Amino acid sequence: MNVNADNCLNHEDELQALREALQVRLDELLPAGQQQDLVYTAMREGTLVAGKRVRPLLLVLAARDLGCHADQPGLLDLACAVEMVHAASLMLDDIPCMDNALLRRGRPTIHRQYGENVAILAAVALLSRAFGVVAEAQSLSPACKTLAVAELSTAVGLQGLVQGQYLDLHEGAGARSAESILLANELKTSRLFDATLQMAAIVADAPPQARQRLRCFAQDLGQAFQLLDDLADGLNGTGKDRNKDHGKSTLVAMLGAEAVHQRLRDHLRSADDHLASACQRGVATRRFMHAWFDKQMAQFG
Repeated sequence: MNVNADNCLNHEDELQALREALQVRLDELLPAGQQQDLVYTAMREGTLVAGKRVRPLLLVLAARDLGCHADQPGLLDLACAVEMVHAASLMLDDIPCMDNALLRRGRPTIHRQYGENVAILAAVALLSRAFGVVAEAQSLSPACKTLAVAELSTAVGLQGLVQGQYLDLHEGAGARSAESILLANELKTSRLFDATLQMAAIVADAPPQARQRLRCFAQDLGQAFQLLDDLADGLNGTGKDRNKDHGKSTLVAMLGAEAVHQRLRDHLRSADDHLASACQRGVATRRFMHAWFDKQMAQFG
């Protein structure tokens, strides 16, 4: 895909404006001073600290590429709800009985700052708040909200994040087949991407063919994200603990970095094909994903 320099500059300006709008809206949905207890403080800390915001950006950009108006009421709230779910999942992933992480986004993890019990309660409260945000989203029809809640709840539960984390915890330390690793990756990562993109399609009233293509895109995208994360495990400057995968059964440990790099590139090509087929009215989502992965993969030299 050829994009000239002016378009790239305009795209970066748009992304920065979107990030700022998301930050403002997240702060409004979790307002400072509303409560003073540690659980609420931890909710704000885990959500408002600077992050990549990949999922909410994808939701807004994909909805626009599917024909949704840029100022569609409720769209930003759905994106914020997805970010709250993601933030909650990170809090739970990091606690001592899960991954026992010390760093997240370059800062001490929530359980290190506020205690494990507070981190768990803050994560549960964030999940609850996320579904409330969807239910209260302005100018979206009841049917639209119902479909959005269904997609998000599937991504979080036993068909998504919960089951993926369970498989990773209980099988990750032993020998696993490549298929088992891919399944865990799909549940942990692809399913939330799928819900994110389906929510965009719901708001845009996209046809079934486009929604199916977005599901295929999400599956490839999630695998690519997880492979990128595995490859970056030993690197400095990621904002997370180094070598957390040491001793775990990952595709990098099984196949080697070079083979995983090739798999990553294959997933990205497939993801781009699916996205191009689904979003034929715009290319903002494709530009975003190309630029994001180019930047992340540059760290490998």
